[in-house]
Amino acid sequence: MRKLVAGNWKMNGLKADGLALARALVLRAAAGDPPECELAVCPPATLLAAVGETLRGSGIALGGQDCHGEPSGAHTGDISAAMLKDAGCAYVIVGHSERRTNHGETDEQVRAKATAARRAHLVPILCIGETLAERDAGEALEVVSRQLEGSLPEGLKEEQIAIAYEPVWAIGTGRTPTTDDVAAVHARIRKIVKERVKGGASTRILYGGSVKPANALELLGVANVDGALVGGASLNAADFWAIAQHCP
Repeated sequence: MRKLVAGNWKMNGLKADGLALARALVLRAAAGDPPECELAVCPPATLLAAVGETLRGSGIALGGQDCHGEPSGAHTGDISAAMLKDAGCAYVIVGHSERRTNHGETDEQVRAKATAARRAHLVPILCIGETLAERDAGEALEVVSRQLEGSLPEGLKEEQIAIAYEPVWAIGTGRTPTTDDVAAVHARIRKIVKERVKGGASTRILYGGSVKPANALELLGVANVDGALVGGASLNAADFWAIAQHCP
């Protein structure tokens, strides 16, 4: 499978902003010299329909930032995976550290969301990662393993899920782990995925956490790094495109 570079716009963008960013990406896609990787953007829910329409035919996929574990019901303010699929999404982020921290999401809840995503024929981008305290205590591999094993649904095939390693302390801070640190965590993730996912040797494992054009080439060249989940840099079309262009 091709590597995947996905942009997480988080809680950013009104309609004019979102459409301008989407149009800028479409123009770059139409101009030729496309990146070797697959591209996806995950705008806020309010922009899904408009951005999806703008991206239509560009080859850039649409994704949601979260979904509920149930297909429907009395869940005010939530969005089901089926609704995202109906809006044109191919992907959905689940278990992002900001959801785990700000909304207290557990591994069990994240697994339910990933399962719901698959039921709706979406590819969940399942996020895991350690805090700075856990990294400093030498617990990074233990934490990442526990989160992945607790959040990963059973019975998946290689193309039905992507894993995103996002060290919590690197998200939005400008700090990144060393390439050796990234390689060690991604190797552990690969081991678990190969045990739990059919064809897991080919399942895409993304790196996220202050990915920018200046460090993308180095990070995307690390063993078992199959793309990136990009936060702040995805809000700038030139930066996002430059990151994608670094896919080997």
